[in-house]
Amino acid sequence: MHPRLTQATQAILQSYAASSALRHDRGALPSRDAIIKTLLDFRELLFPGYYGAVTRAATPERVQELLDDIAAELPKQIALALCHDRKLPHDACAECTDCWTTAEAIVWDLIDRLPALREWLAEDVEAAYLGDPAAHDYDEVILSYPCIQAILVHRIAHDLFMRGVPLIPRIMAEYVHGRTGIDIHPGARIGRRFFIDHGTGVVIGETTVIGDNVKLYQGVTLGALSFPKDADGLLVRHVKRHPTIEDDVVIYAGATILGGETVIGRGSIIGGNVWLTRSVEPYSKVVIEDPQIRIITRAGVAHTT
Repeated sequence: MHPRLTQATQAILQSYAASSALRHDRGALPSRDAIIKTLLDFRELLFPGYYGAVTRAATPERVQELLDDIAAELPKQIALALCHDRKLPHDACAECTDCWTTAEAIVWDLIDRLPALREWLAEDVEAAYLGDPAAHDYDEVILSYPCIQAILVHRIAHDLFMRGVPLIPRIMAEYVHGRTGIDIHPGARIGRRFFIDHGTGVVIGETTVIGDNVKLYQGVTLGALSFPKDADGLLVRHVKRHPTIEDDVVIYAGATILGGETVIGRGSIIGGNVWLTRSVEPYSKVVIEDPQIRIITRAGVAHTT
């Protein structure tokens, strides 16, 4: 080995000993690659004919193969996440079989709900098609719209999150965030027929509640107004920090809506770039008054509108 490589090796090992912040040495962690592979298996199952090897006829053999892969791999990853969350060595946790039994039950319940999940996704696709005059057909929506990729992953990740699965839902959410620019925390509750037009820069926080028939545009933030701390100065967790958006609401590009007590009433329209930290009653229209715009021509003539 080159002497400089020997020195570099020793220096890196010393940095490991100096700090444990970037070092994990307590049992196995879930595999991000395996989790993403499982997401792609789900996508192929839920959108037959669009992804992977499933044809529009959805052959029983291929469906069985995908289910076999999910049933074999996902419980393993969930068991590892549960062991990690319990802060036990994986071998000690595996001896009691609790985590594995729990993981298998969660995965079988999810598999049983796949037909219902397809119904919800079909409605999301329809909402995108009906909500965007640029959409040519459903095929274009499914294959190219980032909101469909984001809501597909979110509906799976949210199911696991609500069943107490740690770590894995966030891995799923951040994977699709990186692919689409749409950041949805797996804890967010999102109703039926949800559509995000364009999508880039949308942020939806953990405790957000969104009703049915809601449409967002790019750059919308549904976030927390503040982060309360306890007596020890630590952030208070597991409280509602993000807004509630009722049915049939439209939120235009760049709007920011903050706070766990903020409720946007049914049928409301929130205009672009609005900053909102208080509730509005149903069927409200919230807009920023037209600002003055100053235009100076090449001749130096100024116009204010």
